[in-house]
Amino acid sequence: MKPSCPAGTLYYDGDCPLCSVEIRHLNRLAADRLNLVNIHSLSSLSARDRQSMLSQLHLQTDDGRLLLGLDATVYAWRQTRFGWLLAWLRWPVIKPIVDAVYRTWATKRYQKRYS
Repeated sequence: MKPSCPAGTLYYDGDCPLCSVEIRHLNRLAADRLNLVNIHSLSSLSARDRQSMLSQLHLQTDDGRLLLGLDATVYAWRQTRFGWLLAWLRWPVIKPIVDAVYRTWATKRYQKRYS
């Protein structure tokens, strides 16, 4: 049975080749569970909001929570049958390490693409 409403909205950088690959997979596996929104299609964003959204993944859950970075990624993938594979990324001992790695990667990716 399909859910009556999506579990959330994932905002992604549609101009990023790596991001686009992941989004294609998510679209195939969780299209009925997630709204996938290309940040570049949002004309009403301020320059500051656009910069913030392009600097890391943003996901707004159906209950209004805003998840960033790997929290957004793990939540999105939990909407698929493969979500259990990423659960370890949120383990308390691992989370600070992988979050620091993600922040470093996301910062470098943003600087390379938009600076």
